[in-house]
Amino acid sequence: MKLEKLKPLTDNYLESIGFVWHTDSDNSSYVSDEIVVINEDEANEYYEACNELYDMFAEAGQYVIDNDLFHEINIPFNLIEMIKESWENDVHWHLYSRFDLAGGIDGKPIKLIEFNADTPTSLFETAIIQWAMLKANGLDEASQFNNLYEALKDNFKRIITLDSDIEKFEEYYSGLGWKILFSSISSSHEDINTTKLLQHIATEAGFNTDFEFIENVQFNDEGIFKEDELFEFWFKLIPWENIAIEESELALILTEIIKEKKAIIFNPAYTLIFQSKGFMKILWDLYPNHPLLLETSFEPLIGKKHVEKRCFGREGANTKIINSDGSIDEQTDGVYEGHKAIYQEYVEFPRDSNGNYYQAGVFFAYEACGLGFRRGGKILNNMSKFVGHIIK
Repeated sequence: MKLEKLKPLTDNYLESIGFVWHTDSDNSSYVSDEIVVINEDEANEYYEACNELYDMFAEAGQYVIDNDLFHEINIPFNLIEMIKESWENDVHWHLYSRFDLAGGIDGKPIKLIEFNADTPTSLFETAIIQWAMLKANGLDEASQFNNLYEALKDNFKRIITLDSDIEKFEEYYSGLGWKILFSSISSSHEDINTTKLLQHIATEAGFNTDFEFIENVQFNDEGIFKEDELFEFWFKLIPWENIAIEESELALILTEIIKEKKAIIFNPAYTLIFQSKGFMKILWDLYPNHPLLLETSFEPLIGKKHVEKRCFGREGANTKIINSDGSIDEQTDGVYEGHKAIYQEYVEFPRDSNGNYYQAGVFFAYEACGLGFRRGGKILNNMSKFVGHIIK
């Protein structure tokens, strides 16, 4: 694979635009000063693959709902009603998500690893930072597969226009004036500033918006409030499974709010189906041997090198790479042991000359719209680095 070294953005500059999580706990820079060089064909293949995958997810989502497979993919029981409600009505628009992929460079085929459909991170890095790096180094910042910022702005407009022409947004919205409240937890700078970036984009799109930490938002039978102000839309950068497990009373209230059409929540509850790694097993059942998929099962893949993961594991925690003879190649611990395990065929990520592994992340907002890479070990964890790219 080909890498190009750039002059890094300064910490002062990064902080001035709100990107304050630029340094990892070992004092190393989180954003790499190298970028991956890809060609136009590789960029197009990522685009086409993710558009095809999203269509497959939509079909398989219907299959899960029609066949009541929530338990199989580890969905908390107290979200099922809300998932069904949100799936049935187009107003529950899927705002944005990120596909994690192996391959796509060095002639390696693209393979889906998982789909971060509910609360994907790396948004700031992909939309803003890698673009700014090209600009700061005198390179053509348009030489990227990256229209994520504009795609998000357009997709916010579709909250109102749905599938019709987004040119009609202002005409439709002027008669409604509905407001979006954006919320994150108060203890994470990354979550706060990612949420505020999304708020900024929604404001640019033409929405009335506000921000409030989740602990200060009020929920009742009448809807979602900041102080005494009612909001028709609520964006939360809080995973649905956390709400189900840690805030079961809130899950109940939100179900009523959705059923009674008092508010619309982003991302919608049905994105948790896509988020579950158990969904990969459903995809494999429906599309066996599809070139973009890896074999996935609820049982170990005997005689084949594979990876054991948890349905709602994050950042590489509770992951095992198991060799074809059953011995363990590598493993991590974590807090997700209580979630159901899935077993996915192993595929090696592209590697650089220093032995670092690269996973592609492609954002999806109505269509595939932005590529970035994560660099790390065989199991990517929360110390992995963000690596931008350029098309040459």
